[in-house]
Amino acid sequence: MTNQDILRIALRQSALEFGCQPEDFLKSTPTVTLSRPHPEARAYLPLPLACDIVSYGSCAVAMASEETMADVAAYLQKFPTEHLFETPNLHVLDRLMAKHGLNVCFMAEYFLPDVTVLKPLTCKYDMRLLTPAEFAPYYTETWSNALTPHRKERDVLAFGAFDGENLIGLAGCSADCDTMYQIGIDVLPEYRRQGVASALTSALALEVLRLGKVPFYCAAWSNLPSVRNAIRCGFRPAWAELTARDIGFVEKMNSP
Repeated sequence: MTNQDILRIALRQSALEFGCQPEDFLKSTPTVTLSRPHPEARAYLPLPLACDIVSYGSCAVAMASEETMADVAAYLQKFPTEHLFETPNLHVLDRLMAKHGLNVCFMAEYFLPDVTVLKPLTCKYDMRLLTPAEFAPYYTETWSNALTPHRKERDVLAFGAFDGENLIGLAGCSADCDTMYQIGIDVLPEYRRQGVASALTSALALEVLRLGKVPFYCAAWSNLPSVRNAIRCGFRPAWAELTARDIGFVEKMNSP
């Protein structure tokens, strides 16, 4: 699988979720579509969404509801693509969405592997490929980035790092859609900065590619350790995504 193949698969996935064409993400002008459910969308996207904006760098493509579409389109037209996902401009979107009972909620950067750079990395601990039966005991808060307890059926593979028989790091991948598997990583605090995360992430990414699937990686842009891990392993920034959700949903997430 080449880098071009990987990008093509990612663009196709975004296009079916946004109800547009893959080339719409590569144009110089924004596109806004009416958000609709799709059976092949990423499992964690609760389509339809009232406001979800993606940019692969050239322009922004948004999906919206009938009620929010005009305001979302106005926002995309008002600011350059590279500033749509940051303050102070983001306050404009938040005010527009507040009229519809929404707040900006999720913001993240997504990474795809560069196959010319991705390679096996090592650490001093024993690493093992784990099947769902083998990682079943690890659905705990400690490993909540690597495994998704509310979608266990989609967790297909994991790599664990062990100090003796104690699990000290875990990278898991979730089959969030048919063609793309998302990688998450957790390392116990006392074992960090030893190359464990990068060794596990790269090993799992290579295994996903061997299965004929595209591994992808998500991080908040302020989560510098996670971003550094992605880059160290050979992942490169591919798209940014922003989602607005119901104000009640946002307030619940912010509750203690």
